Amino acid sequence: MGRQIMQSRNSLVSLSCLPYGAGHDREGICLLLTMGEHNMLLDCGISSFPFLAAPDTIPVEFVFCSHAHQDHCRGLLSLHQALPKVPIYTSEITAKLLPLYWPNYAAESITPTALSWRSPEKLNQNLQLELYPAGHLPGAAALLLTYHTKKRDYKVLYTGDFSLSNLQLVEGLSIEEMRGLEPDVLIIEGSYGTVRHPHRRQQEKHLMERIGQALVAGQNILLPVAPIGLGQEILKLLRSHHQFTGKDLDIWVDPTVAQTCNIYLDLLGQLPASVQNFAKHQSLFWDERICPRMSPFTKLEEISGGKLPCIVMVDERNPLFEYLVSDWGDWLILVAEKPHDDLAPNSALLDKVQKLDYVTTETYLLAEHSDGRNTTQLIHNLRPQHIVFVHGPLTYLVELAGLEELYNRYQVHAPLSGNLVEFPLGDRFLQPIKPIPAHYEGELNEVGSYITMVFPDSINNDPRWNKFSETGIIEARWQGNELILRGIPQRELLNSDKSPLVSEDIECCNSCVHYRAQRCWNPNSPLYEFKVIPEGYCPVFERRPNK
Repeated sequence: MGRQIMQSRNSLVSLSCLPYGAGHDREGICLLLTMGEHNMLLDCGISSFPFLAAPDTIPVEFVFCSHAHQDHCRGLLSLHQALPKVPIYTSEITAKLLPLYWPNYAAESITPTALSWRSPEKLNQNLQLELYPAGHLPGAAALLLTYHTKKRDYKVLYTGDFSLSNLQLVEGLSIEEMRGLEPDVLIIEGSYGTVRHPHRRQQEKHLMERIGQALVAGQNILLPVAPIGLGQEILKLLRSHHQFTGKDLDIWVDPTVAQTCNIYLDLLGQLPASVQNFAKHQSLFWDERICPRMSPFTKLEEISGGKLPCIVMVDERNPLFEYLVSDWGDWLILVAEKPHDDLAPNSALLDKVQKLDYVTTETYLLAEHSDGRNTTQLIHNLRPQHIVFVHGPLTYLVELAGLEELYNRYQVHAPLSGNLVEFPLGDRFLQPIKPIPAHYEGELNEVGSYITMVFPDSINNDPRWNKFSETGIIEARWQGNELILRGIPQRELLNSDKSPLVSEDIECCNSCVHYRAQRCWNPNSPLYEFKVIPEGYCPVFERRPNK
């Protein structure tokens, strides 16, 4: 890798990027950016650093950490121990959150340089950096680097993880602030590829409704979350959503997640004005006097003394078995959907847990990253020459790079880890990336009472096909005038095979002809297409005929 960098220095290219970690699947992010004679690391989400062992070691002048998620900061402490004189730059909030990852290490021994928003900082005479709020997480920053030469200025914009949508505790990245920057190189995340999501508020509404349904059915809820980010978002939602305001409910939070909550409380003045106004009337997190009651806990005995059913939020890295106390009743585990295949660090354990007859596992969408539509919107407003897609499943990134609206306008890259990308600059379009098929044309046949769809066999060359065809069972639903097909995964089949302990004589969803795969499929029902509990009921109930 060192030899690759030396070769690029001898070429006419003044800008290059070498991903030590490109963020594919669960891989961390770590990018070596070269601008002229300067070398810098963008994020440090890997555990080992190949450039430190190289004979022609590359001099790293500084490190930038975009935000306090492990896939972006996992190796910061190790790197600091190896290169203690190399400065680390980040935002003020991120600088307060990072020490959570090394609690047994003296915080003063690794103190990042905290920068203010939109305040250009000169690193030397010809290199300048500036931070912009990126949404996604309090403190998450996009970095604009400007390299001055006598002929012209070169600009590189690194988004880190970003979201254009306003979340509960952080405002989204502002396109207005960045419109017209026209960087030479845009290094941008593509976590969700070309996937489109419902509006953020709609996602929040669905999650709150599902939690409410489970509580009414007497189910306790276990929420495994990352220590920083999503957990605090959900707690703020439960605290402020009209469905839970004043509800006689106990919400318990494990020490790791609670520690981040306490840091947020200390940084309240740097959170959005709407959050500060909310906190003037009631506590953002802890308050046992106002319902729903929200408290940190250290031992399970504290929970058993409270009201059941309850909500328990824990660090997703913890073993889940110890929280699923059968004496407390049935449990619903809600796991956040993520762009990669693994639902959580302990997804293998989830497979075992869901076999318990008193436990149900479901997923929910509360996206922390921008979807494909917002990603392309940001790109078109920035108008870069080069685009580098990182952070996301490789198939998603290649699919983004293959969008005609992108590869016809820009020079697009989706590099693998260890592959050097050079950025020749000029007015001429050099070579577009060859797109991969995003749509497959087939035939529709109606034979008697059966309908068949035939697609070319090239569709199974797509790496996503194996997951789609895992069980050989598919589900179809209308989305406007389009029919959407979805493969039913093994995990969902295992859940649907559980026989609910509900009598067939009772008028409820379990004995309704429209109840299939845990969802209501009656278009006349207010629950149409929603996941419903077997014990549920609606006015348009239709009894299933006897077998």
